[in-house]
Amino acid sequence: MRTLKLRILRGSPTLGRQYQTFTVTLPDEANIIDGVEQIFGHQDHSLMFRHACHHASCGLCGARVNGRERLMCITPVSEFPDGATVTLEPLRNFPWVGDLAVDVKPLLQKMDMVGLPYSREDELADSPEPGNRFEDCIECGLCMSACPVVGSSTKYLGPAPLAGLARLIQEPREVDFSKACALGKSPHGVWRCHSAMECTEVCPSDVDPSQAIGWLRRFYTFKKK
Repeated sequence: MRTLKLRILRGSPTLGRQYQTFTVTLPDEANIIDGVEQIFGHQDHSLMFRHACHHASCGLCGARVNGRERLMCITPVSEFPDGATVTLEPLRNFPWVGDLAVDVKPLLQKMDMVGLPYSREDELADSPEPGNRFEDCIECGLCMSACPVVGSSTKYLGPAPLAGLARLIQEPREVDFSKACALGKSPHGVWRCHSAMECTEVCPSDVDPSQAIGWLRRFYTFKKK
């Protein structure tokens, strides 16, 4: 068992903000989300946070853990020494709802602009027949929170939508290809990226948005007019 002090940012846009510390005791194999749920269930039922799957497929439990964007459901408590204080804060660059909860609607709207399909055509390694592969992005918003440019401009598409756009251009579907291309090279597209690469650093699904943005830049540079 491991005892941690979870220092959580509490409040809302109307109530202000303050930190509140809770003490939790968890098995060594537990994750940070288990501590948050323990607080909600046994110490403070008013705690606001988002969660669902517990295995990094829904992307809902994104937060900043000691200043770094993480999914709480796959952040093991064993990373922290017994008795350590772990600070939990909501993701940045999203409208703050309250406590650890943010409104990810801006990201979903931008993903909708891109029109990214959930799967793409793929050749199966053990079969001559083509198949479909599900895309890796779980729309957790971690990359959008870590990106310094997203923090400076709400109009910037951001890492996840641009990575989706690269996939779409590589394999066009029933979309307006010219419109998709224009979206990426608009004033709020790939050329706004400062190559900080924080998006790839925090991505829990190996999407590698910075590489996708680099691919888009090469595409636009060498694309025939």
